[in-house]
Amino acid sequence: MDSPTGFRLAADALLLLHALFVAFVVLTVPLVLAGRWRRWAWVRNPWLRLAHLLAIAVVVAQAWFGVVCPLTTWEMALRARAGEAVYAGAFMAHWLGVLLYYRAPAWVFTAVYTVFALLVAATWLWVPPRPLRGRAIANEKENANGR
Repeated sequence: MDSPTGFRLAADALLLLHALFVAFVVLTVPLVLAGRWRRWAWVRNPWLRLAHLLAIAVVVAQAWFGVVCPLTTWEMALRARAGEAVYAGAFMAHWLGVLLYYRAPAWVFTAVYTVFALLVAATWLWVPPRPLRGRAIANEKENANGR
């Protein structure tokens, strides 16, 4: 993949992955809250909820410690290797870039990420996930009874 097109495609793919990560972090909260109201069992999945909590915790930790997201760093490195200075590439790359990268002081992002993380933590109180241990014990009992 030594061609500018290959690096540009890799950068676009990484940007799409980044957008999906952001969508997961942001959209899981309203889905969990809607799931409580609609009684969707999947919103209480402990693995989903732990992954969501871990995802926002990583974002907040990066913001607090002033670390640039590795996805952003890798994408920009790929764009540089492709000879791009800005998001002048494909249509999707341009618009995903517009949605993900906007200008504001760093403290604004840190505050927003922190408040959002508190909202994610609050969903654990409003819509608690099923316990991990309880599920394992229930599965063991089912397996023992089925033997």
